[in-house]
Amino acid sequence: IQMAARRGRPVRVLVDMDGVLADFEAGLLRGFRRSFPREPHVPLQERRGFLACEQYRALRPDLADKVASVYEAPGFFLDLEPIPGALEAMREMNDMQDTEVFICTSPLMKYDHCVHEKYRWVEKHLGPQFVERIILTRDKTVVLGDLLIDDKDTIQGQEETPSWEHILFTCCHNQHLALPPPRRRLLSWRDNWKEIIDSKRGALQRDRTGLGPPQE
Repeated sequence: IQMAARRGRPVRVLVDMDGVLADFEAGLLRGFRRSFPREPHVPLQERRGFLACEQYRALRPDLADKVASVYEAPGFFLDLEPIPGALEAMREMNDMQDTEVFICTSPLMKYDHCVHEKYRWVEKHLGPQFVERIILTRDKTVVLGDLLIDDKDTIQGQEETPSWEHILFTCCHNQHLALPPPRRRLLSWRDNWKEIIDSKRGALQRDRTGLGPPQE
């Protein structure tokens, strides 16, 4: 049994980029206050809901376009700071036995600068080996994986039941949400992400046990 488990496929972890690896929210607030110093802004501790432009629109309708102009501007994605502990965690995860890691990120609809800068950000902070592991998609439900670490609280798409378990990565806009069991949350990269991967590995091995010869 142990041998069959050892020869089973690795655990595939999909890791979101904005809000999980790159500090989108802090970068957006900093850029907004720099570009529109006289306009009202939403402090990070008061951010609610995944889309910042919707919260700003509720504050005043014209602010939505102003917020969008910040993250659509050249240099925005490239200049984002890494989330504390994210780069170290990614390298460590990548070195774990029987584990494969991909960066799974959605580009903006207005993708002019965003796509190119996401690739450059990954190369700058994680190196060329991670550039090969970028999956760029507007629909993450169609990507095969075992775990998806993402700060978006609800991820929907073509697949009603994606292959991955969604681990909610805590960000200012989702920290107030209560998750119904059995959903799991990663509080930060200081939290025990290894335990989440190992528990998923254990579950996959139990599923494989007794299902005939091991898959090569």
